[in-house]
Amino acid sequence: MKLTLYRVDAFTDKLFSGNPTAVCPLDKWPSDELMKNIAIENNLSATAFFIKEGNDFHIRWFTPTIELNLNGNATLATAHVLVNNLGYKGNELKFNSRSGMLLVKKESDQFTLNFPADEYELVKTPAELAISLNIKPSECYKGKSDYMLIYPSEQDIIKLKPSFAMMAMVDSRGVIVTAPGTKTDFVSRFFAPQSGIDEDHVTGSAHTTLIPYWSARLNKKELKAEQLSARKGFLNCVNLGNRIELSGKAITYLKGEMELE
Repeated sequence: MKLTLYRVDAFTDKLFSGNPTAVCPLDKWPSDELMKNIAIENNLSATAFFIKEGNDFHIRWFTPTIELNLNGNATLATAHVLVNNLGYKGNELKFNSRSGMLLVKKESDQFTLNFPADEYELVKTPAELAISLNIKPSECYKGKSDYMLIYPSEQDIIKLKPSFAMMAMVDSRGVIVTAPGTKTDFVSRFFAPQSGIDEDHVTGSAHTTLIPYWSARLNKKELKAEQLSARKGFLNCVNLGNRIELSGKAITYLKGEMELE
């Protein structure tokens, strides 16, 4: 069996920046084991698999260790592949997923993701999480999947050096750290050793928590964000209430063919 694989840098318009992502178009679903093994072989923060489903698509995402409920960069990369590599002509794409129906619009040279907003609450910082961080947060919130830690300044986010072994003991998908930005409305980083990713480059799904928080704190519906990973990522964000929008660009790095027995 042969399958096509695309490598796409998401949330950027320049190669070797943004979030490197794999996209695998399928005619039908293979076994979960095969998809997990492909994700392990790719060793990226996310590999997206999708099939056509009527006029829409069904999408699934895998890290090297788990299947995800939601992923932004791989959804953006999939929309990019469909439009720029596979000849999809529409301006709107609909993806059925574990998180319900996800909408992606092509707008000029970028894509806008429409995702459900997260629900979060103020909590005490878990002991393992507090120990794992070299700088104490001012607040801690818990969303459906992640903890979100609030810091006073962008420099705090830059200077964080987590103990990933300790952080991996925290019962969550990952940990968002965030602060006001100096050139953007807010900045963030995302750590997920418990999901097989010490630090993700650009995490669209984390912004389903970040956008409602910063929109309320800054009293703004439209925000600009930067994820301060080594490769960096930039996102335009909109708070729609129970849903959010994030916009970004993507660029194809390679197209290949997998030789599978």
